[in-house]
Amino acid sequence: MKSYFIPEISKNIFAVGAKDYNRTIFDALIPLPRGTSFNSYLVKGDARNALIDSVGPGFENEIMGKISQLIDPSKLDCLIMNHAEPDHGTAIKTIMSNTNATLYATEKGASMAARFHGAPADRIKIIKDGDKLDLGGKTLRFIEAPWLHWPETMFTYLEEQKILFSCDFFGAHVAYGTYENDVENLNSLAKSYFSEIMMPLRAFCKKGIEKVNALELSMIAPSHGPVYRDPAKILGHYRDWIAGETKKKAVVIYVTMWNSTEEMVKIMVESLETNGIEVKLYNIINAETDLLAEDLVDSRAVVVGAPTVLGSLHPLIMYNLNLIKLLKPPIKYAAILNSYGWGKGAVKQAVEIRESAKIEIVGALEVNGPPLADDQKSIIDLASQLSVKMA
Repeated sequence: MKSYFIPEISKNIFAVGAKDYNRTIFDALIPLPRGTSFNSYLVKGDARNALIDSVGPGFENEIMGKISQLIDPSKLDCLIMNHAEPDHGTAIKTIMSNTNATLYATEKGASMAARFHGAPADRIKIIKDGDKLDLGGKTLRFIEAPWLHWPETMFTYLEEQKILFSCDFFGAHVAYGTYENDVENLNSLAKSYFSEIMMPLRAFCKKGIEKVNALELSMIAPSHGPVYRDPAKILGHYRDWIAGETKKKAVVIYVTMWNSTEEMVKIMVESLETNGIEVKLYNIINAETDLLAEDLVDSRAVVVGAPTVLGSLHPLIMYNLNLIKLLKPPIKYAAILNSYGWGKGAVKQAVEIRESAKIEIVGALEVNGPPLADDQKSIIDLASQLSVKMA
């Protein structure tokens, strides 16, 4: 039998999940430059053993091997499903087929466990907010956390050791390391993760963080990324991100066909920087979605540079504007720069998308071909107007 390295993150708490170093994309949308992890935790009590969350597809045998290395699988009594999504729930069927464990989930989670993972109804126990499970010397308290980020989600809190098993909340896509100090540039990875998963649900995040604030914490153990042995820093970041705290910072996204739009964008960027605005520039042709999403978390404005294609907004810009609308960042202002050849139409579409996202359009410029002297002055003026709004 293969022998696994299994970190003991606290007394009789073992990290038995899996690391996917080779995965490069998540949800067919999110780039994973450093892979990801599917964290699962075995909690050994004096009377019963519990597994908190499972792993994604392809790692079912690994998690069973790790469980078997620590305990006789017949002595796994409880399987806690904080979240039903396949990256955490795929191994549920394997675990329940090879153990006698009862699955614990919220009411909505119970139906999802049966439908998505084939969990037998007679082995599912529905729990409610505040319910507790005594393992013998270790008490698990269940905290409902709906829409973080599915409707059935919950947290599990180990009272005696003050550990919060937070599932996707406080997560980060990275396969490396066990603890926060093991991961270089973790704040960036956690921020990117927040932008793509939690930012669209900030109203629910506010309720979730209130529940977390009421807990005494020694450790946060999420289902992606490292365990936080010093939770204060990530808690501080989450409070800021959830509150929608922004900087004097603008994200500029653009695509250019014959360099006219790029000329306009360069003038805008230099003008904004002259006015003391931090600028993050993304040419959509080679932009990394995870970095763009990360910068949206605390940006106050977005500038869109787009050429017209067949009387319409360039399709790559259309895609990215709809992505920004989907992520719901706390952006307040927008400016639009457009170059067209023989026909207009792009600006109207861009304005409609931004207005539907409840973002104030400070100005929109249409230029026929490359920007001439008067056009350049108009761009500088628009940059000044946007900078005043952002102050």
